[in-house]
Amino acid sequence: MPPQPPAPPVFYSFDDNSKLVDSLANFVVKAQNDAIDKRGKFTLALSGGSLPNNLKGLVGQQGVHWEKWEVFFCDERVVPLDHEDSNFRACNEAFLKHVPIPREQIHTIDESLLDDLDELSDQYEKQLIALFAEKNAARFPVFDLILLGMGPDGHTCSLFPGHELLSETDRWVAWLDDSPKPPNKRITFTYPVINHAYRCAFVISGESKQDMLHAILDEPEHGLPCSRVRPAAPGLVFWFADASAAKKTIYPTTEFKWIGSSAEAHEAAKMAHEAKKSAI
Repeated sequence: MPPQPPAPPVFYSFDDNSKLVDSLANFVVKAQNDAIDKRGKFTLALSGGSLPNNLKGLVGQQGVHWEKWEVFFCDERVVPLDHEDSNFRACNEAFLKHVPIPREQIHTIDESLLDDLDELSDQYEKQLIALFAEKNAARFPVFDLILLGMGPDGHTCSLFPGHELLSETDRWVAWLDDSPKPPNKRITFTYPVINHAYRCAFVISGESKQDMLHAILDEPEHGLPCSRVRPAAPGLVFWFADASAAKKTIYPTTEFKWIGSSAEAHEAAKMAHEAKKSAI
């Protein structure tokens, strides 16, 4: 039987950022519950940028099994963990230090390897292998949830437009020393990792994101890095945006609800398109 095509993106838009933050927290907890019920733990990958501040809604949430979380970073700047450019530091300040996830279950780069990009990326990949490959001989790790941001040029993680890493098919974690956005040295998940996740969710807020969100959701044929995030079935991709970011986007929105399968995502997209047509 031929492989199923990827499910269409599910696009949620919220009146303001506070509703986005609350809904995102609800979504993450539901993803946690689904993962623990099926696999006994919750594997999560985080990004930097504006995402950490949008995770504050998780602090104080009820029903969170923090002891079962395994947290990675989709990309990281090659700087010490306490440096202002560190994605770990941003996530730690906004969210991680306020919740009781065991520190050994928060997987960070090895600061002793900052001068050797090959070793640094290999060591981070080995952390993934230790968690995912010992119990499962899958070709790539399968995260329960990867939370992503969208750069002003359409990049996500440290996968930039026109960069050779967009074509990487083997490595789980790759390095670059020519990032167009400083700092220039980084490590990043590759598309084979991102597109094997059960769920990916972009979190976008602010007026400055209007044009790029429109380009990615309404003109995916341009192949910007964010548009290339299409998890293989049964994986799903979601977009959380506040109204100011979503203002120019034509792609139809879905009322916020839990969507647990590819069939539900297809049905939600169909209903959203039909509702948009009837409103015209």
